[in-house]
Amino acid sequence: MRFPNLKHLYYLTVLHKEQHFARAAEKCNVSQSTLSTAIQNLEDNIGQQLLEREHKTFVFTDFGEALVERSKQLLTNAQDWNSFAESSGDWQSGVLKLGVIPTIAPFMLEPVINAVAHGLPKLQLQLAEDTTDNLLARLSEGELDILLLALPMKTPGCKQLIIGRDPFHLVAHQTRVSELAAQFDIDSLPNDSIFLLQKEHCLTEHAVSACGLAHKAQVSSLTASSLHTLVSLVNSKMGFTFVPEMALNKGILTGTEVSAMPAEHDAFREIGLVWRVGTTRIQLFRKIAQLIAPLLPEPADKL
Repeated sequence: MRFPNLKHLYYLTVLHKEQHFARAAEKCNVSQSTLSTAIQNLEDNIGQQLLEREHKTFVFTDFGEALVERSKQLLTNAQDWNSFAESSGDWQSGVLKLGVIPTIAPFMLEPVINAVAHGLPKLQLQLAEDTTDNLLARLSEGELDILLLALPMKTPGCKQLIIGRDPFHLVAHQTRVSELAAQFDIDSLPNDSIFLLQKEHCLTEHAVSACGLAHKAQVSSLTASSLHTLVSLVNSKMGFTFVPEMALNKGILTGTEVSAMPAEHDAFREIGLVWRVGTTRIQLFRKIAQLIAPLLPEPADKL
């Protein structure tokens, strides 16, 4: 059997993602017949059926599903090889594609860009902002090299490096601060008075866990899509929320009548970097960690 054509393996993974020949062909910038021929050539070369076809529909065989996963790994390794070759083996140069979640990006991107530009001047940084689930999918598919996430979070097939902590603060309108005792108990807050982000934002899961909010009657069914919206709700005297310290440090409460105080039990979220197991760029990633950690509210002691 001949070695597979990497371009054909790429077509296969795109077809699996799109589950539609026309859409996959458009994504790959080829004709539908070219895509179909490439898949057929793969099947002929391997001697195994990858798709079960019926009229204009198809499903991947079990072998085809397994081959797609191995193809993703091979394509990712090929991208790493290409990055290494383009940088002439210099780990401090080349392109680095960094993904960041929306509850970190607005408060960290500018200092991260400046720190990387100063510490790694030959490195070209490309940035992407998205939810945790989407970023992890893009990382596994080789679209991104490394992620800046809030942890803990399950990241199968990836390595995590904790680089610091970001404490949570309870925020309330100044007229409602008097409702809070010096050592306030969340259970003492009114029902439906705590606002959180929509579930696709991992900050909600971390706040629920760190601040003991699971199954609390105080949590409102009204959710927001951003931290700025949460602060607006609080500023309207509708209730309370939890805001990470990095957002406070960047002035998210500026221009409001909202006050912040530490959350119960010194609650916090961990901030870390995530990358694929088996990458050849660990030296670079650890340098990135050393550059970003000092920018966090509570940097890790050793990296």
